[in-house]
Amino acid sequence: MIKIITYCFFDLVRSRWSYVYFSFYLLLSSALLFLNNDTSKAVISLMNIITVLTPLIGTIFGVMYYYNSREFIELLLSQPIKRSHIFIGQYLGVAISLSLSLVLGLGIPFLLYGVLQGDTSNFLMLLTVGSFLTFIFVALAYNIALAHENKIKGFGYAILVWLLMAVIYDGIFLISLVVFQEYPLDNASLIATAFNPIDLSRILILLKLDISALLGYTGAVFKNFFGTSLGFITSLFVLFLWVIIPVFFIYRKAQRKDF
Repeated sequence: MIKIITYCFFDLVRSRWSYVYFSFYLLLSSALLFLNNDTSKAVISLMNIITVLTPLIGTIFGVMYYYNSREFIELLLSQPIKRSHIFIGQYLGVAISLSLSLVLGLGIPFLLYGVLQGDTSNFLMLLTVGSFLTFIFVALAYNIALAHENKIKGFGYAILVWLLMAVIYDGIFLISLVVFQEYPLDNASLIATAFNPIDLSRILILLKLDISALLGYTGAVFKNFFGTSLGFITSLFVLFLWVIIPVFFIYRKAQRKDF
């Protein structure tokens, strides 16, 4: 599996799209630091971009790489290699390369700005959340691609999943809070948040920056839970589950996939 991960990693690293992805975050973080002259404000601005753009890029890259490497996968399947090693190795190669582009693109300007001389917790939280979202949505994209032979359907369902998580879910969640405002919705709000990794990541960063008041009533609810050590550990564990469960389904589908 290590050889497959290495091959996929360097294959993507040599891709021009990886350089575009890296350069985008490099220029964006440099511009925000130059304009804001404050790492906390730059982190807030980057949060709004990362929680939407990173899942989209992970979804598109995951689906695109699987379909483009179809012949290579069939070649590997003819060799005495476990199916799980092939598919999970490819997944890890894609996710690690995208995460590295994200970390380097954001990390270099912040390091040059001197982020290590101050409070680095906010910046590290941003990198952690971005990496989690990359691993989660690449895994979801691989599941969708494995389930659909048709490329158009695969891309369509992948974009639909991203749109549901990034936009539609929030709308349904807010409408539900308004409609059922007469009922106690504290626990329901926490549970609903756990079912959307984008919302969970956004809340973690907001609470880490101590600006949960911007969320109003829901901010107070989330502050009482996610603001504690138990809530922070639980939220990271939920994000970890969002990675492990799709990877498990990749393993299951890889065993039964008929080429």
